[in-house]
Amino acid sequence: MFVASIPSPEQGVWYIGPIPLRAYGLIIVTGMIVAVWWTSKRYAKRGGNPDLLYDVAMWAIPFGIVGARLYHVVTTPENYFASPESMLRILKIWEGGLAIWGGVFFGALGAWIAVRRAGCRLAPVADSLAPALLLAQGIGRWGNYFNQELFGSPTTLPWGLEIDDAHLPAGYPSGTLFHPTFLYESLWNVSMAALIAWADRRFRFKAGQVFALYFFAYPVGRIWMETMRLDEAREFLGIRLNAWTSILMLFLGAAIFMIAGKLGHSTQLLGDERFIPASGGKKAVGSEGVSAESVAGECTEPRSHGDHHDGEGDLAEVGAPVSR
Repeated sequence: MFVASIPSPEQGVWYIGPIPLRAYGLIIVTGMIVAVWWTSKRYAKRGGNPDLLYDVAMWAIPFGIVGARLYHVVTTPENYFASPESMLRILKIWEGGLAIWGGVFFGALGAWIAVRRAGCRLAPVADSLAPALLLAQGIGRWGNYFNQELFGSPTTLPWGLEIDDAHLPAGYPSGTLFHPTFLYESLWNVSMAALIAWADRRFRFKAGQVFALYFFAYPVGRIWMETMRLDEAREFLGIRLNAWTSILMLFLGAAIFMIAGKLGHSTQLLGDERFIPASGGKKAVGSEGVSAESVAGECTEPRSHGDHHDGEGDLAEVGAPVSR
């Protein structure tokens, strides 16, 4: 049974004394927490030490927030550089304006720094993150709902989104309904997160290929959303800038998938001799030149002295995907 419309939220800010609690920020933080938690669980199933993911988050999240804000500011400079006063808005991220592609690029840089500091491989971390990142984005889109922003074109569909007069675009009469693109993208992202998680279990991917699937899944939905949104955006050849970025990411995803496949590294950690001390006190050295003894405690789950590394047993224990 369809509803007549989706009502706009009555408020997006609550106060505890003089302290504002903004729905946008709370939702973004929730998405981050869920992503870190799920990524750590997925990394542990690969044989990794889940504690590493909390260290990665300490680098990736701040980098991601800064990158998301910078991308938004650079692509909409007229909103921030028209006057000295408007430049102060750059710091007001609670008002909205975080671009996901900037967050992905800078967040990846922060994650790379953290992983390198720990002496671990980036690809298994990235593969663990792929569906969790999409889930976080699906949660984060609800921040746009509370901010009443980034909605689509007018619609008469029964799930049209109500927008109050204070946020109504110029030229549209009160009561106009709009496509709830926040909801469309949220559902798309959550669905793609589930699909990637399933595919990761079902097929035997190489290290890095699962993360490449993110660059197939998210851009397709984002290109679709960009064709519907009403907010002003820079265009090139009649196509919005974020759509162009998404198209480029599709090519990047294809390149990552093919290169990772040719490199052929395992996406699992247990059973990978590069990360397990060799017998006789010698150090096993991986392709990146990092000694196994120096990283085994950080990159893999602690194991008792009675455990044995027999390859097949390790992979079965961590739930390695099996081709069927």
